[in-house]
Amino acid sequence: MKIQDRVYGSIVFDEPVLIELIESPTLQRLRGVDMGGYYEVYFPGSKHSRFEHSLGVAWLLRRFGASLEEQVAGLLHDASHSAFSHAIDYAIASADQATQSYQDDVHESYLEKTEVPASVAKYGFLMEHVLDDARHPLKEWDLPDLCADRIDYILRGGIAYRVISSLQAQVFLDALGVRDNRWVFRDAVIAREFAELFRYVNHTFYSNIETALMFRTTGDWLAYALAQGYVSLPELYTTDEEVIGKVNAYLETDHELQKFWKRMNRETGYRLDPDGSERKTLCKSRMVDPLCLEAGEIRRLSEIDPAWGEVVRIESKPKEYTIVFEDVSEFPSGEIDRAADRCTF
Repeated sequence: MKIQDRVYGSIVFDEPVLIELIESPTLQRLRGVDMGGYYEVYFPGSKHSRFEHSLGVAWLLRRFGASLEEQVAGLLHDASHSAFSHAIDYAIASADQATQSYQDDVHESYLEKTEVPASVAKYGFLMEHVLDDARHPLKEWDLPDLCADRIDYILRGGIAYRVISSLQAQVFLDALGVRDNRWVFRDAVIAREFAELFRYVNHTFYSNIETALMFRTTGDWLAYALAQGYVSLPELYTTDEEVIGKVNAYLETDHELQKFWKRMNRETGYRLDPDGSERKTLCKSRMVDPLCLEAGEIRRLSEIDPAWGEVVRIESKPKEYTIVFEDVSEFPSGEIDRAADRCTF
């Protein structure tokens, strides 16, 4: 299976288990799930899907010698994202905006209901092993460490947001290596350049006011639709466009839905009011502190430059915004939360 990828160029998957999973309904659905959520309205021309990111993580693991089991885990790591990705963390009462971890929380239970376990077993893998991140050190490390997921999404996002070129992405990849199952840059200079890229993309696209607005408005639109029964929680596990079509079938007759849709599409003014009574919106803030080689030893960037450690500490805190919209009527946020909380996956 040959694929043209915006980060890695021409890539080939020839392992039967990977090909079967890529062609499965579970992975194909991710073609219609935007990486950012509802980003095109906020950052036109930046659309990239969870599908291409999933393939990118699997390929990155393959390129750097990860086991086939770890490649499978990387390919599947985002399969449990709903439509609009992390916007669901702003629609479900039990979710946490600051960590945006709802997808991780339902990952195992979601995959159990798909064709994935049968495909995995067919090729001799245990699903419990595929789901065990302790077995996959290149795929997953806690922040602020690097992992295949973060490396791919920051390079892919950097290209999509026109911050870096594909050639610049390749420079970073060529400077990476694996030592003791950890991602390590060849020197502190390139490690700092990558960390600064990560910081810029995080600050400008992942945790800024534009993204907070997107999450808040899309989350409220979804929560209201769930509360009204226009869509069920399982039905959010289709694609962005399918959910929009299902919910907006009620748009003409529901004025509250019209209000949320207008907010979602930036047709409503807003202001920031730190002292206001509106529900606060949090954005997860991601920062990295890469490992690199220094005089032949593996060291963390913050050990070489302690000032970077302070940057990571401060910038890793969730960003908080109190948004007040200028339309007149309000659907009480607590009512949205209680209604959404009655929905179970």
